[in-house]
Amino acid sequence: IDRSVYVRVMKTTKRKSEARQRIIETAEMLFYAEGVRTVGIDRVIAESKVAKMTLYNHFKSKDELILEVLKYRDHKINAIFDADITFFKSEGMTPIRALFATIKKWFDGEGFRGCAFLNASAELADANHPGFIFSAEHKNAFRKLITDIVVETNGPEAEGVAQAISLLVEGAIVTAVLQKSSDAADVALAAAETLLQSV
Repeated sequence: IDRSVYVRVMKTTKRKSEARQRIIETAEMLFYAEGVRTVGIDRVIAESKVAKMTLYNHFKSKDELILEVLKYRDHKINAIFDADITFFKSEGMTPIRALFATIKKWFDGEGFRGCAFLNASAELADANHPGFIFSAEHKNAFRKLITDIVVETNGPEAEGVAQAISLLVEGAIVTAVLQKSSDAADVALAAAETLLQSV
């Protein structure tokens, strides 16, 4: 292939990739702050500074955009949790304490508005919506993470209390939103450690 043609193709591909990423990042920010149903496509187009045709070249519908935003959010939040849990463990915390320190840090973060996947599934309501299905998959993976941490902390015999600790985490997320406080993470940690001591 002629090098000049190759360079033009690569530049065009890069611009398309950059536009797509900008749309996703803008939509993620807006959807998380205001809700997936509240924010319309025109708002995403305006704030991501792309043409309407550009958005629809990348996403056939708003529902497809919602799904891609949730996939992006999943990747981002998993990376943050992995990094923070690893850091807190390196500081000498037990795995369960490292988990809750990470959760508390998340609660204290600017713009915290709860779990994007719980929020989206509540708004979407339709259990057959791809975004709802993906949100359920994310929560299943999150429960698996908690189970792994519980087992790492107290051994395989503690796996039986992992589901209860997952419920403590989910309750802490909702409470942190309603009370606008990260204290729920401390309460949930104390309850989780009590459960682990009973194993």
